[in-house]
Amino acid sequence: MKKTVFVLILVSMALILSACAAGPNQLRNTLDEDGEVAGFWMGLWHGLIAPITFVFSLFSKAVYVFEVHNNGGWYTFGFLLGASMVFGGSGGGAACRKKRRRD
Repeated sequence: MKKTVFVLILVSMALILSACAAGPNQLRNTLDEDGEVAGFWMGLWHGLIAPITFVFSLFSKAVYVFEVHNNGGWYTFGFLLGASMVFGGSGGGAACRKKRRRD
């Protein structure tokens, strides 16, 4: 009985999480209204300003957190790198752990 309940919960969670998965970006590698495609450096910048952009996106339909006219993996890598810089990345946790050990 417990095994059946566990399997049902596991399958339900898998279905719920798969419903949240992003679909393909149809606008990848297409030019935006300025005739440009966002690459690594633009992704890095968008990652750095992501917290501010998120707040603005809540109140404006013209502001988005993630540029859809991007070149794919390099833009995403830059975005994640910039966002990790803003939110501390793994270095902040390591420094905190090291400090606790000294005390």
